[in-house]
Amino acid sequence: MADFGGGDLEAFRSEVRSWVEANFPASLKGKPNPMAGEGRGDPLTPDQDAWRRAVGEKGWGTPTWPAAYGGGGLNGAQARVIQGEFARAGAYNPIGGMGVMMFGPTLLEYGTEAQKQEHIPPIVRGELQWCQGFSEPGAGSDLAALQTKAEDKGDHFLINGQKVWTSGAQYADWCFCLVRTDPAKKHEGISFVLIDMNQPGVEVRPILLINGLAPFCETFFTDARAEKKNLVGPLNGGWTIAKRLLQHERSGISGMGGGGMGGPSLVDLAKKYVGVDEQGRIADPDLRMRVIRNTMETKAFQQTAFRVMAESKGNSGPSAATSIMKNAGTWLAQERHELTLEIMGHQGLGWEGDDFDRYELETVRAWLYGKAFTIFGGSQEVQSNIVSKRILGLPDLTQAK
Repeated sequence: MADFGGGDLEAFRSEVRSWVEANFPASLKGKPNPMAGEGRGDPLTPDQDAWRRAVGEKGWGTPTWPAAYGGGGLNGAQARVIQGEFARAGAYNPIGGMGVMMFGPTLLEYGTEAQKQEHIPPIVRGELQWCQGFSEPGAGSDLAALQTKAEDKGDHFLINGQKVWTSGAQYADWCFCLVRTDPAKKHEGISFVLIDMNQPGVEVRPILLINGLAPFCETFFTDARAEKKNLVGPLNGGWTIAKRLLQHERSGISGMGGGGMGGPSLVDLAKKYVGVDEQGRIADPDLRMRVIRNTMETKAFQQTAFRVMAESKGNSGPSAATSIMKNAGTWLAQERHELTLEIMGHQGLGWEGDDFDRYELETVRAWLYGKAFTIFGGSQEVQSNIVSKRILGLPDLTQAK
C-alpha cells in the first residue's frame, strides 16, 4: 500500500472503497456484527469468516495500532476514512470485543515486547476472545477490595477466587484479571495477570438477565494457573494498569451514544411508525422535536468523541475526560431506546410471536439491557466523582472534618 500518512486522503479513500467493494460479501450488507450482543458464541458463517479474515489481514479492524503487531499503522484521519467507507458499504468492523476495546490498547502501553508479540496479533485478526476479571461479589464500586488470590508458585501463580459480571466469559479464550498478590495492602497489593480460560479450575456460570439473555457470568477460579510470563507490569502494580484499562473501557462504552447501536435512524423509524405530515415531516410535532434534539446531540457527541480521541493520542492515552464521555454517551443511548419504544408503540413491546418482526423483538430486549449502560464500566455516580475531583478540582467532602 502507498504511504498516505499526512498525504492524499482522497487517494486513500479511493483505495479503501475499491478494497471494500472487492472483499465485503454482499450477503452481509446492513447485517449486525456477530461479535456484538448475544451471538458471540455462534459459529461464523463462511461469509462472516471471510470478512473477518480479510479485514484482520489488512489490519483495518484496528487501523491505528502498530503495524509491527498486525495493526494498520495508520493515523486518525485514515482510520475515519476506513470507518466511513465501511458505513457507506453497509459493512461492520468484524474485529472487536474486549480485546480491541480494552485489553489491546492497555497491553500496547504496559506489556513487554514478548507479551505484545504473543497476544496482539490474534486480537488484530479476530482469532481469540477476551473477558475481563475485575468485579467480585464484594468488590464492585470499591474494586480495590477484591479478594481473588494469586499465590506465587515459582514459575506460575495459583489463582483462587470468584469474579462476577464477567461479560462474555462463556465464549472467552483468555481473561485479563485483577488478583491479590499482597493481602497486607489494598491498592498496592493488586496485580494484573492473564489467565487461559480453557484449563481445569475455571468454571463459568452465565447470569440470566431481565431481557431473557445472558451476556454476563459468574466466574470461579479453583487452583487455576497463570504463568509468570503473563504477569503484566510489575508485581503488585496492577492498580495503575487497571485504572488505565477502565479509561479505555469507558471510552468504548461511550460509543454507544455515538451511533454505535446500529439500526435505522430515529427519524426513519418515526416516519415509518408514526407517519408524516403534508410536508414530509414526522407527524407528531412534540415527538419530532425530541427526535431531532437527540439526533443533534448525538452528532455533537460524535464530534466531541473524535476530538477527545485525537487529544488522547497526544497525551499518551485516554484521560479522565472519558468519564464525561461515558456518562454523556450512555445517557444518549438510553434516551434513544426510550424514544424508539415510544415511536413503535405497542409494536415495540413484543416479546415473541408472529405479530412482531425481528427488529421489533430485539428492540424491547435492547431497551431492557440498556438500563445497565449507566451502571457497568463504572456507574454514573462513580464517573461524576471522577469528574468532580480530577477535572473540576472540587474538594472530597467525604474526607472533610
